[in-house]
Amino acid sequence: MATLQIKQVVKRFDDTEVLKGIDLEVNDREFVVFVGPSGCGKSTLLRIIAGLESATSGDLLIDGERINEVGPADRGLAMVFQSYALYPHMTVEDNMGFSLRLAGVGKQARRDKVLEAARILQLEPLLDRKPKALSGGQRQRVAIGRAIVRNPSIFLFDEPLSNLDAALRVQMRIELARLHEELDATMIYVTHDQIEAMTMADKIVVLQGGVVEQVGSPMELYHHPCNRFVAGFIGSPKMNFLPVTAQAVSASGVRVALPGGGTSEVAVNGEEAQAGDALELGIRPEHLLLDDQGPLSGQIKVIERLGGQTSLYVEMDDGIITITADGDVTYRVNERVNFGFEPSRAHLFDAQGLALASLARHPLSGLVRQDSRERSDNSSERPEGSP
Repeated sequence: MATLQIKQVVKRFDDTEVLKGIDLEVNDREFVVFVGPSGCGKSTLLRIIAGLESATSGDLLIDGERINEVGPADRGLAMVFQSYALYPHMTVEDNMGFSLRLAGVGKQARRDKVLEAARILQLEPLLDRKPKALSGGQRQRVAIGRAIVRNPSIFLFDEPLSNLDAALRVQMRIELARLHEELDATMIYVTHDQIEAMTMADKIVVLQGGVVEQVGSPMELYHHPCNRFVAGFIGSPKMNFLPVTAQAVSASGVRVALPGGGTSEVAVNGEEAQAGDALELGIRPEHLLLDDQGPLSGQIKVIERLGGQTSLYVEMDDGIITITADGDVTYRVNERVNFGFEPSRAHLFDAQGLALASLARHPLSGLVRQDSRERSDNSSERPEGSP
């Protein structure tokens, strides 16, 4: 299919800089997801790739060829939008083949391409229907089929599942993953939903305030977030954060004083901290362990029973934290609980929100793509108030 290189792309609207020097490579046949909160610049970046917006500065290259001045129709890309944008008076077949018709493709060749796309998307029984007779998921598949028939070098998806209900979103995530496998295509997908990013991506690009915070596989970002923002954004329920103080540091770890008087040694590079530093301890809800002898304690305020697991919302002096426990736990609201954690599963963040390099390695995470100290070299590019 195709590779994409983004080199120092900046985008300004009047005096507002929404993209602040983006550098990124998308490899052939990768499924890359841009994820971040509203206003982070992810959709603007996708529109620049598509040619619907122009970059203020910087370069875009497809297979090594600069495309900044190439029009959207000539870039060899196909985009699927959040809205289905189907013609209500046309059948599914006509909607899917309309762009080919405009391009002057013959009737039989057009039909062959539409039938092949319909087979891939399981739309063959629906070709004679009009959009009003389709469900939301079926309409989105038609919009995807309209992109497939163009045989693009890169597929672009701009929050395509946002209009679907929860059950349909799960189904469409599965279908998009299957589609990527069957087409063996390069795909770039924009979403604010980190669950979509984690379940579909080969590579996730986390953006915040027009800056790329971190790039890596889903499990790299889960196990080795480079800063507090990424740590809190990736993972559901989100990571818990507790204020701690460094007591002793070494190359093999940092011993911290925990809220409530306990201590723990966290497996991070202690050369990046000093005794007495105020730090934040990050622990994912699924890595907190209920233990009558645990060094942490609090009062249960809310219990959410989800069948196979239960979420406990526990109030401590520094706020509410979340514990993911077995579905059959018998705790009750207002009961006090003690809990602890495995030090190899914990994270530490400094006063700037940067992660101290973890010394733990996990089988699915590989290596960190960008060291947290290296990221701090670009701290001047961060928007005011970002982590």
